[in-house]
Amino acid sequence: MKCRFSDEQIICMINEFETGMKAQELCRKYRISDATFYRCKAKGGGINMSGAKKLRALEDENNRLKRMLADAILDNAVLKYLATKNY
Repeated sequence: MKCRFSDEQIICMINEFETGMKAQELCRKYRISDATFYRCKAKGGGINMSGAKKLRALEDENNRLKRMLADAILDNAVLKYLATKNY
């Protein structure tokens, strides 16, 4: 499920909650349900802004590497097919 809030926005919500704002007020402010708020809190509870940026960078690099691996596997399969085909 795609969240409409960025990691930074989720961290800001959690910080507001930890400074004393009630969960119901936050839910009204951001127009989300209680369940959504607590799910976001569980997801990003122990992460700060710099940690979220590092995590995002690592996820992007991981996705890039997965694409490179998929391309290499596909190239390998094509080369094997061409090597075994009789012309």
